[in-house]
This record gives sequence, structure tokens and C-alpha cells, in this order.
Amino acid sequence: MAASELFTKFARVWIPDTEDVWKSAELLKDYKPGDTVLHLKLEDDKETQHKIDPQTKELPPLRNPDILVGENDLTALSYLHEPAVLHNLKVRFMDSKLIYTYCGIVLVAINPYEQLPIYGEDIINAYSGQNMGDMDPHIFAVAEEAYKQMARDERNQSIIVSGESGAGKTVSAKYAMRYFATVSGSASEANVEEKVLASNPIMESIGNAKTTRNDNSSRFGKYIEIGFDKRYRIIGANMRTYLLEKSRVVFQAEDERNYHILYQLCASKHLPEFKALRLSHAQNFHYTNLGGSPVIEGIDDAKEMRNTRQACSLLGINESYQMGIFHILAAVLHLGNVAIKSNERDADNCFILPNTEHLIIFCDLLGVDYEQMAHWLCHRKIVTGSETYIKPMPKFQAINARDALAKHIYASVFNWIVHHVNKALHASIKQHSFIGVLDIYGFETFEINSFEQFCINYANEKLQQQFNMHVFKLEQEEYMKEQIPWTLIDFYDNQPCINLIEAKLGILDLLDEECKMPRGSDDTWAQKLYNTHLNKTTLFHKPRLSNKAFIIQHFADKVEYQCEGFLEKNKDTVYEEQITVLKASKLNLLAELFHDEKPATSPTEGRPSVARATVKSAKPRALQPSKEHKKSVGHQFRNSLHLLMETLNATTPHYVRCIKPNDDKFAFTFDPKRAVQQLRACGVLETIRISAAGFPSRWTYQEFFNRYRVLMKQKDVLSDKKLTCRNVLEKLIKDQDKYQFGKTKIFFRAGQVAYLEKLRADKLRAACIRIQKTIRSWLQRKKYLRMRKAAITIQRYVRGYQAKCYAQFLRRTRAAILIQKFQRMYSAWQKFLRIRSATIVIQSFVRGFRGRRQFKAILREQKAIILQKHVRSWMARSKYKRTHHAIIYLQCCYRRMMAKRELKKLKIEARSVEHYKTLNIGMENKIMQLQCKVNDQTKEMKSLLEKLSGLETTYTNETEKLRTEVDRLRANEESAKVSSNKITSLMEEIVILRRELKETQAQKKRLEEGADKYKAETDLMVSQLKEQNALLKNEKEELNRQIQEQAKEITESMEKRMEEETKQLEIDLNDERSRYQSLLNEFCRLEERYDNLKEEISLVNVTKPGHRRTDSTHSSNESEYTYNSLLSSDPGEPEDGTRRMEEFPEQKGALDMSLFLKLQKRVSELEQEKQALQEELDRKEDQALRSKAKEAEDQGVKARGAELEYESLKRQELESENKKLKNELNELHRALSEKASPAVTAPGSPAYKVLLDQLTASSEELEVRKEEVLILRSQLVSQKEAMAHKESKETMTEPMVLLEDICKMKDQGEITQAYMGLKETNRPSQDCHLLNEDGELWMAYQGLKQTNRLLESQLQGQKKNYENELEILHGEVQNLKEEINRQQQLLAQNLQLPPEARIEASLQHEITRLTNENLDLMEQLEKQDKTVRKLKKQLKVFAKKIGELEVGQTENVSPAQLADEPIRPVNIPRKEKDFQGMLEYKKDDELKLIKNLILELKPRGVAVNLIPGLPAYILFMCVRHADYINDDQRVRSLLTSTINGIKKILKKRSDDFEIVSFWLSNTCRFLHCLKQYSGEEAFMKHNTPRQNDHCLRNFDLAEYRQVISDLAIQIYQQLTKVMENVLQPMIVSGMLEHETIQGVSGLKPTGLRKRTSSVADEGTYTLDSIVRQLNNFHSTMCQHGMDPELIKQIVKQMFYIIGSVTLNNLLLRKDMCSWSKGMQIRYNVSQLEEWLRDKNLQTSGAKETLEPLIQAAQLLQVKKKTDEDAEAICSMCSALTTAQIVKVLNLYTPVNEFEERVTASFIRTIQVRLQNRKDSPQLLMDAKHIFPVTFPFNPSSLALESIQIPSSMNLGFLLRV
Repeated sequence: MAASELFTKFARVWIPDTEDVWKSAELLKDYKPGDTVLHLKLEDDKETQHKIDPQTKELPPLRNPDILVGENDLTALSYLHEPAVLHNLKVRFMDSKLIYTYCGIVLVAINPYEQLPIYGEDIINAYSGQNMGDMDPHIFAVAEEAYKQMARDERNQSIIVSGESGAGKTVSAKYAMRYFATVSGSASEANVEEKVLASNPIMESIGNAKTTRNDNSSRFGKYIEIGFDKRYRIIGANMRTYLLEKSRVVFQAEDERNYHILYQLCASKHLPEFKALRLSHAQNFHYTNLGGSPVIEGIDDAKEMRNTRQACSLLGINESYQMGIFHILAAVLHLGNVAIKSNERDADNCFILPNTEHLIIFCDLLGVDYEQMAHWLCHRKIVTGSETYIKPMPKFQAINARDALAKHIYASVFNWIVHHVNKALHASIKQHSFIGVLDIYGFETFEINSFEQFCINYANEKLQQQFNMHVFKLEQEEYMKEQIPWTLIDFYDNQPCINLIEAKLGILDLLDEECKMPRGSDDTWAQKLYNTHLNKTTLFHKPRLSNKAFIIQHFADKVEYQCEGFLEKNKDTVYEEQITVLKASKLNLLAELFHDEKPATSPTEGRPSVARATVKSAKPRALQPSKEHKKSVGHQFRNSLHLLMETLNATTPHYVRCIKPNDDKFAFTFDPKRAVQQLRACGVLETIRISAAGFPSRWTYQEFFNRYRVLMKQKDVLSDKKLTCRNVLEKLIKDQDKYQFGKTKIFFRAGQVAYLEKLRADKLRAACIRIQKTIRSWLQRKKYLRMRKAAITIQRYVRGYQAKCYAQFLRRTRAAILIQKFQRMYSAWQKFLRIRSATIVIQSFVRGFRGRRQFKAILREQKAIILQKHVRSWMARSKYKRTHHAIIYLQCCYRRMMAKRELKKLKIEARSVEHYKTLNIGMENKIMQLQCKVNDQTKEMKSLLEKLSGLETTYTNETEKLRTEVDRLRANEESAKVSSNKITSLMEEIVILRRELKETQAQKKRLEEGADKYKAETDLMVSQLKEQNALLKNEKEELNRQIQEQAKEITESMEKRMEEETKQLEIDLNDERSRYQSLLNEFCRLEERYDNLKEEISLVNVTKPGHRRTDSTHSSNESEYTYNSLLSSDPGEPEDGTRRMEEFPEQKGALDMSLFLKLQKRVSELEQEKQALQEELDRKEDQALRSKAKEAEDQGVKARGAELEYESLKRQELESENKKLKNELNELHRALSEKASPAVTAPGSPAYKVLLDQLTASSEELEVRKEEVLILRSQLVSQKEAMAHKESKETMTEPMVLLEDICKMKDQGEITQAYMGLKETNRPSQDCHLLNEDGELWMAYQGLKQTNRLLESQLQGQKKNYENELEILHGEVQNLKEEINRQQQLLAQNLQLPPEARIEASLQHEITRLTNENLDLMEQLEKQDKTVRKLKKQLKVFAKKIGELEVGQTENVSPAQLADEPIRPVNIPRKEKDFQGMLEYKKDDELKLIKNLILELKPRGVAVNLIPGLPAYILFMCVRHADYINDDQRVRSLLTSTINGIKKILKKRSDDFEIVSFWLSNTCRFLHCLKQYSGEEAFMKHNTPRQNDHCLRNFDLAEYRQVISDLAIQIYQQLTKVMENVLQPMIVSGMLEHETIQGVSGLKPTGLRKRTSSVADEGTYTLDSIVRQLNNFHSTMCQHGMDPELIKQIVKQMFYIIGSVTLNNLLLRKDMCSWSKGMQIRYNVSQLEEWLRDKNLQTSGAKETLEPLIQAAQLLQVKKKTDEDAEAICSMCSALTTAQIVKVLNLYTPVNEFEERVTASFIRTIQVRLQNRKDSPQLLMDAKHIFPVTFPFNPSSLALESIQIPSSMNLGFLLRV
């Protein structure tokens, strides 16, 4: 394609820049061939010119379209060059906060210098199982790809993490290992994955340090092989280390630190165990203070030390070894502080001051001799052929020797730790495959580069060569796969550089040769390099101004190396004499480090370690060192590097390139210069160059067709998509070399996609212009029509307004005349009313004056009468009160005197010993005396009451007489006074009347004057009052309104608070349910794991002959139930229990603490039962004592004696039984406490046997005691009846005794025998039949017998009533006695109290007495109710048994007996059999029942043809029959077998939705049946009377209901997992990728990491697939008869899974965050809501679970520009967290050029507005969350007796009862 077609006006290009490396500019005019400059406009609107090189005529690189910027894969860019890569990384890093980006097969990771929430468990789960490229770039995606390829291709994998210091290599490698540990898990119980992760803090502490570029820089390389077994679970790991930077131990640059472990030791100096190390602050040690920066901000070294020690303990390095390591490292610190002084006289000599503190500490810590160490630190030994010389060393040489010794000790400790870490991570089983994680230093270049940088860059050359070959290989495989022609791609081959370093006579070879020379030096080595390589290879150069350096042209850049120190570092010399001193150490660990054995010197088991230093003596032949010691550091490093490359070449590599964005460690700050330097060095740009040289852009035919459909005409579209794409491309791109057609893809050269995008944008822009033109013309036409219509409307309204005005004038004229008429009439009428009102007022005042005067006279007279009445009544009351008080005082004095006398008598009696004897001997006499006393007191009280009434009558008569006399005298006195004063009063009254007349006349005048004044004031006051009244009304209304508003607000706030509290309570309840159900889920998981382990053990172990194979699916519940059933089993069935134990040998599990607690609970229950029986015995003994005297009078001593003997015998038996149980419990405690090991409680152990023997014996003993008690009771009752009715016993039979005897009979055989004996006894003799020919005698005898029985029953009833009354009277007498005693005690206490307290004490006593009586009455009422219910049940059972006995008796009677009995013809009507809704089965058929009904039942036939829940009904009817026959063992066995059978079938068919749904429905129905027929009132409200009759009678199955409810929860959770597994593959494809609305969204170009196509091809899922699956689930559950409420909960869970998975993928996929995708999601959600409405499931809460997804889709569609938009987003996205909102906004990507990106300022505005929101920082939703499930009670209206069992179920052995 010609340049003139691309470099047109408005095209954007990249031009070089000194600051930003590359700067964007826009062409101001088209480029024409021959132009020497380009006219450009920069982004800041400045115009500039770019000169074109006249020789190369190379144009600046073009910029990609905006829609391609920010892509996940750099190879997806149309223009592949350095500025495009740099800009894409910058946009993703700065704007979208994305640190990961693909570059072909490489993952580029930029260090954000900030903790990001993208490494949690939820993110790991989201990436697990996903294809690489289906999610956003992430280190987890690379790890998942490696793990998946290892499992799929069965080939070892490697992850190569590289980058310079501070780029994040170690963190990336750590996260990759964490991913493997989380996803794969461990193959054993040793938690190998935890150990693998625990190795990180250890290696970081001893191998990492702070540098100027990184606070946690790895100063060594490591390659960790994580081993996996055949099931791809972690079994172990192995670590190789490379080139430890030992020089850091003795030297650090400014602002750097030594290794972390040394600072951790100093920070932990205060610990007690570290006191012996004698450490101080890190600033006080020479080796830790060289850099001047001993503290890292935000790092707690003491805390890190704790983590390091914990990791060491986890990896098996015990405390003694740890302390040994710390002793050695502390000694290294003290060694650095040893001061070496030079001799002033001889500069070649040096010495150490005697008693140097740090050297003494060094020797003490290492256990070496002080004198020898001080001597050899300053001297060395020289051995010649015949003599040995000891030569002193100068100061600088001694200091170097000291530092070399410190480095060697530290390196030895490092190797030892690595060896033990590998030993702890060693796999115990055979390794099937491994994934290696290589964390190695990247390319380094500093101002001064030495031997370490040379080795590092040499390793990177080798890795880059391997990387280039792998990238080229992948490109070649892709082209061959698609069958397109390809030419050899020229790529950089760095083999010449590698040959320069490692080949023969290479740099390393010359270095080793120089090290062997006796007088070799760095200068001579440099000269050899110049002579050998200078001017012979273009990769080797010599600096101009230096003869001690050389330059190598590496693949990344030129590096200048200083030769100084190369030979010394390559030799790594340590003097032998110092090592000899250390070998003699008393510290075992130090001696082990320097021992000649290989593990001490080479902890990596044979792999060469470049961190090892050789011990070199003056005469090597005398020591005879091994070859390993002769090898130099460079040689060892080369060998280990070759081994590493062999390992990597044998694996599939995965590359992670870490980039450091800036040197200042600022968060999310991008320095283009530093970034591009690293991109060139790490090979990313080389990958881009290789891709750009071929066909970097690749599209499938379907994707190309959908994207560029707008460029095709209708006639170009054919049915064959391939042919259509070919025809279009031939028209659009003329150059055939710019693209190639493969089998499934179209390959484009670089820039062609951008050209196609330009054509597409131009076509869309033209279409938009045409649409705008049409719309604007339409809008103008609409505007004209609206204006014309408005003008016509205005005219119409104006004319109408004028007509209205004229009409209004006419109406006003007429109205004015009417108003004048009515106004004149109103004025005349008002004048008349004023005159009339004034007249009425005058009359009212005159009449009022007269009336008031008359009223005052009457009022005075009335007041006088009232005063007289009150005075007289007061005088009479006073006299009566005085008399009444006198009488009461006399009574009190007399009663007090009598009480004192009685008290004195009682005290005397209380002190008398004889009194107690009398009480004890003659209790009855005492009671009679008390009764007599009570009677006497009653009579005395009656007499006193009569006397009191007589006195009151006499007093009343006298009082009346005196009162009449007083009244008569007063009347005479008043009449005399009135007659004497009458004359004087009349005269005075005349004078007064005259005076009043004058005053009245004057007053009249004053009143007339005042009336006028008062009227004026009154009118004014009335007006004022009216105004005030109006104001008060307004205020009142305002106050009422405020009160109402406040009340409304208070009500609303209260309602809101109540709603919030209710919601909080519901949330707490759901949390509790979730916790319980999660614990239940964990229990099921552990149970399943236990079963799997048993299966594995059974497969591993060889089965012995005769061993019976058992099913391994029985859960621990079965063991528990079986144990309970064995514990409560009948003692008569030991063989059955033994057989059951043989059938299920796995139930003999180890006896754990839960079993012991159950036994202890059982013993406590027996003790409580014994205590209750003891109390009952005491009560009966008291009753016996109370009624003893009365029974002696009635001559019933013998019968009562027998009963007392029986009660005492029963008590003795129970006491002995209790003692025996206590002894057995003590034996059990001793057996369990003697041996606490698990083997003690294993089957066959002594404790286990003792336990079983004791359980069996206790069960047998209990049954025997029960039988003996029943026998004794029946015998005693029989004796009592015989003594009471001795005469009538010969001829009569008492019915109640027969009923009681029948109750005591156990089985039907005994009842039959008793009935036959009764018939034989009552059978008339044969003589009677001979005498009675006509039957008259027999009839008379029968009538007499019936009469006798009737009389006998009446007599027995009267006797029992009499005995009951007698016992009640005895009880009342006893109660009276107790009451009298209490009264006496109370009286004695009251006499000691003051008068006020006596009354209070009396009231309190009375309240207590009444309360106790009420409680006693309530207890009696409850006991009676229980007794009545129990007797009714027993009566029904016995009546049925007797009825069956009488019906079946005729079968057992012989024909002779039938002939002897009289037969009377009777009509016997046939009755239809009334079924009771029970199913009877034999005990042997239980296994067959479970097999046919559960294990082999096919749900589809049952669900379609039969009633829902039929298996549950059948099982419950079987349980009913077992309850009906009172067989607790059968109930337990059936329920246990049912539960285990359901678990077994669910485990076998765990992934079958139909099976799981079927048994969830039936389990819930079975649970509802147990509740409905439990007999509890709460569950019987909706039952019919017939259903109430079917309730369980004998057993309370509440505990089993809880177990079945737990089983239903487990099934629900399993059903959820099945649904999740089915829906998981459909959700992302159907909800996100599939275009439900075709043509709304267009695909964007993708790179090498291609995603799943968003076009619905064959085999992909659509939204219809999800809806069909939902319909399938719903119809299946409905067919199985599942409860509607449960269906709603399941649908809610399904929708939550759909919503959470969709949202999580949306948050991790940048290509899905666009406006068009938001529309697709909202449409898909509306389809799901429509499905809910169709199924009538709107109230299930499923829609609410989709709310986060709905809000995320709305967020993609709303405007995102202004502050108002930000406010709307914050209020709209209430269900999304802040992290999710920001993530969606960061990921928002325009699909077309017409959309705009979200600015960073807008995102910051959103963050500021949401900073006060308190929500979870978690980014993803928990897709594994399961809502707590509830099972609301749903009773069935189906009658049990109407259920029919089909023959197809093979349950013919069940009999309907």
C-alpha cells in the first residue's frame, strides 16, 4: 500500500522526543513522494516540522486508531513498533490501572508500587479452569496455562520470571506458587503446599536485601521445581540457587542494607532466648551500618523475624538448629566489629588488641579458641618444599581475610538452609511431573560493573537466546498449522556474544587460566583479553581512556566492565588456617557446616553452587582438595547455567517480564525512558519485531465478516463466509502480499487492520452524515408544521378572547343593577335589626337585676341549712368514734392477754421432751386434740361474735334516743331566739331598705352611664378577642400540623428503625444458617474424604480370605444410629446385634470423645431416673405412714405391709442397680484414662470390649429389673384384691384386674393362653347341660352371674371411691398439720417483729402460700392430662389386641370345643376392610425395601406415572407401623437405613440433577410427614380428623427430624453444585459473549492470546441454551413434587450463580466493558426476568440477585463526563462496591471511534464521592456462596390409607394395615 494513502491529512504519527522518548503528532497536509519534511501539529497545538532522511527516506511510525489503544495483547495492535508498545503500556498502566499486558507469549508485569486487591482467593477461583486469553492478563492466567498444559500434554512446564531489581520478580514468582498451592492442593496430609509457600519468607530473609532500586531485592537467583503426582497435586518441591551476592555481607552502597536476617536479629535482641547473642542496634555493627539506612519504612523487622522462625518450624528446622543459625549469624556481626591495628614500626605487621570484646563474643558464640582465632586473623601459613613459614599480614590484607571469612561463613549458612529447605520439601512419593518457577535477575548495567554483573548478563544472554528460539518456533508452528506460505524471519541471534563469553579462549576461559597463574592479576588478564578479542569480533571493545576495562555488546545494550576484582571474586579464597579453627568448634552446627562431607558444603545435592567459596592453602597438594574445590566461581556458574538451560529446554516455557516504571518507587508513575530501556533489554520489543516481520494480525473468517460487514454490499454477501471474505479483501486491499488466507484465519501484515479500520470508520462516518442530514430535514419540517399550527391556534384564541370580553361587559352591567338593589335592601334591614337588638338588651339587664337579687336571698338560706347539717353530723360521728375505739381497745387487751397465756403454754410444751414423745407416739390423738381445739375456738369465736352483736344493738338504740333528745332541745332553743330577735330585725330591715332605695336610684344612674361605657369596651374587647381567637386558631392549627408532622416523622423513623432491626435480625439469622450449613457442608466434605481414604486403603490393603466385603459409603451418622440402636436393643437379641455388627464392620470405628460423652449422658439420665424413682418411693412411704393408723382400724395391715415390702424391695433393687452402674462408669473412666492413644479405643482393644460388655450387661440388667418389678407389682395387687374380696373371688371375676393382667402380658401368645384359661374357668360343667335340657337353668345362671358381676363392680367402685376419699382426707390432715406448724413458726417470728413488719410478713406469707397452691394445682393438672392421654392410647392398643384375639380365637379352638359351646344363629354382615395407612414388613425385608425403594428406583418413571413423593409416603407408612407395634429398634433401623441409602445413591449419582432433585423432594416430603403426624399441635392445624388419628403414638422423632433436615440441607447443597457445574460453561458464553441482538456490537482485533469468539458457532452456548436449561431444571423439580418455596430458593440460587459469574467475568475482561455490551447484558437480564414471570417466580428474590449485574450494565451505558453524571452513578450503583465501580470505569473500552473513554479525573471524582461508603474491598462476588436454605412446613392433604403401591416398584412384600 502506498505511503500516500496512509500519510494523509489528519493522520497521526510518532516522532522521537528527548524527554518522552516518543511524542504523538498529527499531519497538517498530505504527504507526497519527494517531500523532505512533514508538517505536524503536536498534542499541545504547537506546529512543527519533521525532516525525512534523504538516504533512507524512512517515515515516522504511524499511530494506531484509538479503539486499538489499551488492548490486552500488544500483538493485537495494527502497527507494531516501539512507540505503539510504549504508549499501550502507558495507557493501561496510568489510565486503566492495569499492570499486566500480554505481548504474544510474554506477560509484561509493571510494578505498581502499591498493594492491589487482585490476588485473593476469589481471583484465583475466577482464573482457575479458564483458557489463557479468555480473561484479562494476569500472573494467575500464566500459572493456570502452565498447570493446564502440564495436565493436558503431560509435559513439564517452566515459568521464567525476569527483570531488573525492583521490577517485582520475587512477588510475581511468589504469586505463581501461591496459585499452584491453592488450585492443586496437597496429595498428603503433610500440607506440602504450605511448606512450599513457607520457604519464601526464609529465602527472603537470608537472600534479599534493600537496594537503591528495591526494598526487597533478591540477591541470588533461584529455580524452584514444584513436583506433582499423577493426579496433579503438589507432593514436594526442590530449589536451586545461583550466584549469591556474598560481597553484600561486608559491603553495601549508600542507602542500601545488608541481608534482612541480620537486621531481624538486631530487632529481636530483647527476646530472652537472644540475650546470649549479646546483640545491640544495627547501627552499632560495621556490617549493617555501611549503607547508612538500617530501617525500611513500613517494615517491622521483629515481626518479620517471628514469621521467619514460624516458617523454619513449619519446614522442620527445630529450635536448636534455629538458635545455632542465629549464633553463627550474630558471630558474623561481631566479627565485622573486630578492629585490626597496624604496627607503627612495621607496616607489614598487624595485630588485634588483647581481650577485644567483639572477638571474645565471636569465639564464645562459635565455641572456638580465642588465641588461635586472634592469631590467624593476622597471620598466614606458607608451606614450601621442606619448611613451613608463618608470615604476618599487613592490615589491609588481614581485613580482607576477615571479610572473606565472614562471607564464607554466611554462604555456608545459606547453603545449609537451602539444603534443609529442600530436604523438608522433598517428595515422599514418586514425582510424575513438575512446574519450575525461575526467579532470576534481569539484565543489569551500572556506573561500575563488576564480576556479578558480568555473570548476570551472561545468564540473560543464554535466556534471551532460548526465548528467541521459542518465539520463532511458535510463529513457525502457527503458519504451518494454517497452511500458509512463509519465509524465514530474520531475528537477532546472540550466539556470537555467548561464544565470546563461554567458548574456548573466551572471557571465562581466560579468567580461569589467569587464576591458575602464580602471579596472575587483573591487569595481565585485561591485556590477554585485548590481545585475544580486540579487533577480532565486533562485540568486544576497549574503552578509550582505560586499560583495566572492556566493553561487551549485549543483546540489550553495551556494558563496560571494570577488571578490578574479577580474579579475587572468581577464586573466592579463604585461608585454610581460619577454617581449621572453625572446624574445631564446640558448636555442632558450625562443625557440620565445615565438615568434609558433601551435604555440609553442597546442600543442593550434587548441583554446583556458585555461592560456595573454596578453601585454598599455600600448598594445594598437601591438602589434596577435591575437584569441586578447584573449580572457580565462573566455571561453577557456567556449569549450573548449562544445567538450567537443559532443564528449561526440556520443558514448555512461559515468560513473565517484570518492568520497573520509575526509580523513585512512586505508585502508578510511568517513566518512558526507564520503561523503554527495560523493554529493549527483556526481549519484549524483539517479540514485537518477530511478530511484525510476519503476519501479526489474525482474524477468523466469522470475526472478520461481523466486523467489516459494513464494507460489503448486499450482492457481495454469499452463503460461504470464506468466499465472501476473499472477494471483499481483493477489492479493499490490492496488494496480495499484505494478507494470507489460512484454514480458519486470515493473516494480515502490520498496518492492514488499521487501514481496514480507517475504511470502516469512513463508511460509518458517511452513513452518520447521511442520517444526520435526513434527521435535520425532518426536524425542520416538523418545526415549520408546529409553527403554522401554532399561528392558527393563536388567531383562534384571540378572536375568542374578544367575544368573551364583550359578553363579560354585558354581564357586568346587569350585575351592577342587581347589586344596588340588594345593597339598599340590606341597609334598611340592618337598621331595623340594630333598634330591635338595643331594646332586647335593655330588657335583659332589668330582668337580670331582679333575678340576681332573688337568687342571693335563696342562696343565703340554703347555706345556713347546710352549715347546721354538717355541724350536727360531726358531733354524732365524734361520739361514735370514741365509743368504737374504746370497745376495740378492750378487745385487743383481752386478746393479748389470752395470746400471752397461750404462748406461755406452747413454750412450756415445746421445752418438754415428753411432748415430743407424745407427738411421735400418739399422732392421731394429737390430731384429734387439735381438731377439738379448733372446734372450741370456733365455738368461742361464735359466742364472742354474738356478744359483740348484742352490744352493738344496745349501743345503737341508746345512740338514737340521745340523738332525738338533742334535736328536740335544739329546736326549742332556736324558736326562742327567733321570736326575741324578730322585732329588732324588722326595724333594722326598714332602715336598711330605705338606704338601699336611695343607693339604688344613684346606682341606676351610674349603671346607665357605665352601660354605655361597658358596651363600647365590650365591643372593643370582642373585636380584640376575635382577633386573638383567630391568631390562637392559626397557632393551634400550626401546632396541630407540627404535632402531626412530628408524629408522622416519629412513626416513620420508628417504622424505619423497626425495618432496619428486622432486616438486621434476618441477616443475622441467615448468617447463622449459613454458618451452620457451611459447617454441615464441611462435615459432608470431610465425611466424603474419609470414605475416599477408606476406599484407597481398602484398595491398597490385600484382603484376607474369608473377609466380607462391605460398602464404604456408610457415613458416621450410620455409625451413630447403629450404636444407639445397639445400646437400646432388646437383651433377648444378642445374636441379631452380633450379626449386624458383622454385616457392617466399618461401624466399629474408633471410639471417640463423642461416644464417651453419649455414654456419660446415658449414665446421667439413669441417675436422674433413679432419683425420680427415689422421690416417688419417699412420697409413697409418707403416704403409707399417714394412712397407717386408719388402715390398722380397717384391718388392712397385711395388704399395706405387702405393698410396703414391695416398695422397699423395689428401692433396694434400684439402689443396687445404681451402684452397679456407677461401678461400671468408674471402670469405663479408668479404661479410657489409662491409655489415651487411638489404638486403645479401636475395635478389639480392652477398653472397647469393656465398653461393649458393660453396655450389654446394663441393657440386660435393666430389662430383668423391669420384668421383676412388673411381676412383683402384679402379685401384690393380686394379693391385695384377694384379701379384700376373699369370699367373692370364688365366683366372680373383676374386669379391671383382667385388663391390668392383660396389660402386663407381653405377647399375643400369653394373651391367648389367658383368654383360654378364662373361658375354661367360666365354662359350665357338662352336668349342668344334662340337667338343663331346655336351657332355662343355663340362662338363669348366666343372668345371676351378670347380676353378681354388676353388683361386684358397683361394690368395687364404691370401695375405691371410699379409699380415695380416705386418702384425700389423710392428705388434708397432714396438710393441716403442716399448716399449723407453719402458723406457729410464723406466729413466733411475728411476735419478735415490730408491729409494722408483722403486717408485711403476714401478707408475704399469704402470697407465698397462694403461689405454692397454684403451682401444685398446675402440676396436678398437667399430670392428670398426661395420665389421661397415656391411658387413652393404652386403652386403644389393648382394645385392638383383645379384638384381634377374639377374632382369631376361633381358629385356635378345636372342633370338639366348638361342639361343646352353645351355638346361636347370628347374621354376620361383611365389612369392607378399613386401612389405617400403615405398611407392614418383615425385619428381614428391610434391606430389600431400601434396595427397591431407594437404590434401584428410577426417578423418571415415578415422577411421570405416580404421585409425587411416593417413596417418602411409603417410608413414612412403614415407620408408622413400627411405631404402632411399639418397636423402637425397628424404627431406628429403618430410619438409619433410609438415610444411609439416600446418601449412597446420591454419592453414586452425585452429578445427576434428576436423581438429586428427586431425593431432595422426597426427603423434604418425608420430613413434612414426620412433622405432620408427630402429634404436636403446631403441625396438626391443617390436618383432617382422619389424619390426626394417624399420628405417631409411642415415639418422639424430633431428633431424627433434625438429622433428616440436615440431610436435606446436604442434598440442597449438592443440587446447587450440580446446577453450578451445568450452568458454569453456559453463563459466560450465553450472557456475555453471544450477541443476542445481532449487529449491536462489533468485534475488535485480537492478538495471539485470542478469546473465545463472541459469535454463536456450533457448539457454543447462547442465552436460549441457558433458558432451556432453566426450563429443564424447573420442569424436573415440578415433576418431582418439590415444595414451591424450595423451588423459589433454588431458582434464587441459580440466578445468583448466573449474576455473580457474569459480573466476575465482566470485571476481569476489558473487551466486554463497552456501551454495546451493556445493552446486550440488559437485554439478556430482561429475558431472564421474563422467564421468572412466566414461571410465576417473581417473589422468589431471584431478580434481586441480578441487581449488581443490572447496575454494572447500566454503568456501561450511562454518560460519564460531568459531576451530575458522577452523582447519578453513585446513587444508581448501590449494589456495587466502590472497587467494582472503579474497575468497570477503568475497563470501559470504546468499540467504535464515536465513543469516548472515561477520563481519569472523572474516575477520581467517583472515588471521592464514594470514599465514605462502607462496603467490602473485595473486587469479585463470591460465586461459591450458597444462600441458607429453609424448609417451610408444607402439610399434605393426601390420605395415607388411599395410597396404592404399584407393582412396578417390586414392593409386594409390604402389607397394607
